[in-house]
Amino acid sequence: MTRIITLFCIFIAQIGFSQSAGGYLEKIRNNEALLTAFFQQMPKGGDLHHHFSGSVYAEPLLERAIAEDFYLNLETLGVSKTKPSNGTWEKFSSLKNQGKLDYYQQQIMQTWSIKDYNGSVPSDDLFFDSFMKFEPTIQGHFAEGILELKKRAIAENVSYIETQLSTIPCDMNVSDLGDFNIKLREAANQKDEKTVLKLLDDLYKALQKKDAKKYAEDFNNNFLAKLHKDLKMDDEKFTMRYQNFVLRFMEPVDLFKNLTIAFISSSESKLTAGVNIVSPEHGENSMKDYWLHMVMFKYCHSKFPDVKYTLHAGELTLGLVQPEELTWHINDAIYVARANRIGHGVDIAYEANSYDLLKYMAKNNIPIEINLASNEFILKVKENRHPFTLYKEFNVPVVISTDDAGILRTNMTEQYVLLAKRYADVNYETIKKYVYNSINFSFIQGDSVKKQLLKELDNRFKNFEAKFSKN
Repeated sequence: MTRIITLFCIFIAQIGFSQSAGGYLEKIRNNEALLTAFFQQMPKGGDLHHHFSGSVYAEPLLERAIAEDFYLNLETLGVSKTKPSNGTWEKFSSLKNQGKLDYYQQQIMQTWSIKDYNGSVPSDDLFFDSFMKFEPTIQGHFAEGILELKKRAIAENVSYIETQLSTIPCDMNVSDLGDFNIKLREAANQKDEKTVLKLLDDLYKALQKKDAKKYAEDFNNNFLAKLHKDLKMDDEKFTMRYQNFVLRFMEPVDLFKNLTIAFISSSESKLTAGVNIVSPEHGENSMKDYWLHMVMFKYCHSKFPDVKYTLHAGELTLGLVQPEELTWHINDAIYVARANRIGHGVDIAYEANSYDLLKYMAKNNIPIEINLASNEFILKVKENRHPFTLYKEFNVPVVISTDDAGILRTNMTEQYVLLAKRYADVNYETIKKYVYNSINFSFIQGDSVKKQLLKELDNRFKNFEAKFSKN
């Protein structure tokens, strides 16, 4: 990276700038090294589609597993602090003594991230399976990871991250509520929203009796606020906020329990930036319960109308699921769940009445979180197959984001390089608008914080664009 920036500076010194930043961008569109230097230095505002555990690079995770002498599963390359009863597990110290550590380190890097990906396993499987393999190295080490992300963000001129940090721990016993799983799914199969909402209301009341609020308060006060304060996350260069999230693959009662606690947490802490739902959208429970999940968000919104939420929706493509399954996920995220933002949105061209849907998103300022590197690797969707141009054509607000920079071995700079290189009709002013969108459409609670970030962004762009004045 240092060599690229040096090349950029030498180029500036040799030619002198007689044009604007936009004029220079047009001249370098087909030179990836010059684009990288340009966007590395350009202010990039915020990263709004950001998974914490997937954004930490594999190297420090592996170093931690070795240093703490974890057990390694020699078949799956997952790790564990204690030796599980099933599978073939060996300690890293044992592998080192046998002279096998270097070999396994390379294998782990290729399993925990897309490093040297050769197509030996499906790309979506490699991506989604990697989380559980390195997850034991994350627990108890949130501080190190967050500081790594902050340092990297500052280095590439990203001033804000809205990360999905952790599920909210909850040991609430809901075994007595198991009948709701059957009843909710029966009503959902009939698309009987009235009955689903009535069942959710009864379930919500039962969860309140089990003191759901205490889990949210414990998370907010004893984990999130303490971590944020101790690490001094907010300063003149950088700000971080945290999305609560739930997991799609859970049974309805467990998911709704976690969703309720996530909404309570977000309603009571200014450090939280809304709620999300994650895990593979094409998974069995994800597909079976998708509409039900959207109604759950609608219900929670009725209880907590000030809480914002963004939904992974339409992270699907032809071949990954049956064609008819591509026609309704974004529709339901918008019209049923009433999402404030949409993440991915790749199947928009297949959605029923997609033109009307796009017009609705534009009219109601519902942004799309565009993840170019992620969609290319996981879904094999890129360039003119990617619906970015469709969203742009209909004036849907766009924000550019990374998704999981660690697993994907990417960063925000590369997202803008891909954008400029692939879409020649996206000029500098449009790119600059996308940067401002990442602050304007963030879920930051408190107008003063957002205004300060926008003021700082103004100053950053002023300094950046000054580099292109005539020498």
